[in-house]
Amino acid sequence: MAADSSELIVSVSGIRGVVGQGLTAEAAARFAAAYGAFVGPKPVLVSRDGRPSGEMLRHAVISGLLGAGCTVEDIGIAPTPTCGFAVRLQGAAGAVQITASHNPAPWNGLKMFGPDGAVLSAADGAKVRALYEAGGFPRAGWDGIGQMRVPPDVQAEHAKAVLDAVSVATVAAKRFTVFLDGNGGAGGPLGAKLLDDLGCEVVRHECEPTGLFAHEAEPIPAHLADVAPLVPKFGAAVGFVLDPDADRLALIDETGACVSEEATLALAVKYRLGQKRGPVVVNMSTSRMADDLARAAGCAFHRSAVGEANVVARMRETDAVIGGEGNGGVIDPRVGWVRDPFVGMAQVLSLTAEEGVPLSRLVANLPRYAMLKTKYTVSRERLADALGALERRWPDARVNRDDGLRLDGADWWLHVRGSNTEPVVRVIAEAPTEAQAKRLCDEAGGVVTGL
Repeated sequence: MAADSSELIVSVSGIRGVVGQGLTAEAAARFAAAYGAFVGPKPVLVSRDGRPSGEMLRHAVISGLLGAGCTVEDIGIAPTPTCGFAVRLQGAAGAVQITASHNPAPWNGLKMFGPDGAVLSAADGAKVRALYEAGGFPRAGWDGIGQMRVPPDVQAEHAKAVLDAVSVATVAAKRFTVFLDGNGGAGGPLGAKLLDDLGCEVVRHECEPTGLFAHEAEPIPAHLADVAPLVPKFGAAVGFVLDPDADRLALIDETGACVSEEATLALAVKYRLGQKRGPVVVNMSTSRMADDLARAAGCAFHRSAVGEANVVARMRETDAVIGGEGNGGVIDPRVGWVRDPFVGMAQVLSLTAEEGVPLSRLVANLPRYAMLKTKYTVSRERLADALGALERRWPDARVNRDDGLRLDGADWWLHVRGSNTEPVVRVIAEAPTEAQAKRLCDEAGGVVTGL
């Protein structure tokens, strides 16, 4: 069953829950104290997205960190990638971002970063979780309590790093009109500034970080029916849509058509490999478009287990020039080790400017695939047998067991993995047509459920 709203979801990446039910000030303070005990009495950044509950949780998190002896640098409302960028800029020991990402408004949570500005690895996250659950970790005495500091403006430095990664003059020469939907999240102000600096005429929509969402938080096409028509209405070359903590980027083309989030990363990969050839890393459930683009450019291509920390680890191992996840998350190591929509915005605009064609044409020119995501109720006890049965069902497919089971055929793939929070198996398929993708999911679903 799915998590109850009264439950606090605790994982190696942090905690999240419905505020006042699963997630309380007491839980946030204790988790922050556990994280402070893990990093030691060192500088730690705190930031949050715009959700109204963030102010209450901010006080709880700061109290927990100060009580652990940490020096807290509060950067206020800021995008998640800015938080990661600021850790490196300030030389901090880590950070806590207060956000529930794309979860609905009643939710909030805490996400942890390491000293490299990346989300904590699974191993380090497990240590914090163990401290939180066991309790009994050390607290500072009266003479060891940490201090508060307010660092200089980090968002301007983040924007500069993004601009340094593209040709500003090439984009500015086009004088694009761009529609930006911040949806009341943390990314609106920085997104608007970046687009201004790129010489664009910016149509701002819900760009104040109020945390009051004008539409559902997750920026998928189904939630953008009212937003999409505004792009052609204002004559914009592209529409950019951010999620609440601004680590995902959705695109709307000049005709008002919502573009699959998978295409965000694919377009960024195409642009980056035009700048510099090198390895590309995506996760197991990301579209084959990035694979095709990398191979067409003569570049190595790698897949990691699902999860931003896993993608980053693989990028480091392979010295990748770009990577990310198919949920609209672009990771450019020149800027930071976090999914960064501002990098995505700059690269999509740069590609549009260089190619001299509208966004709809850029998307149409990408490799064409159809993806379908489904899930089935399957007990954990049966999962291993189910994965073995799937291998036997497609004996000629290439097998990868790094994260559940991924099977690759000549022009299709299937990824099956158990959920970390529910007794379900997620089945994702991609193929040249919707009918083929559905057939793969249906067949795999029949195998894992024993039907």
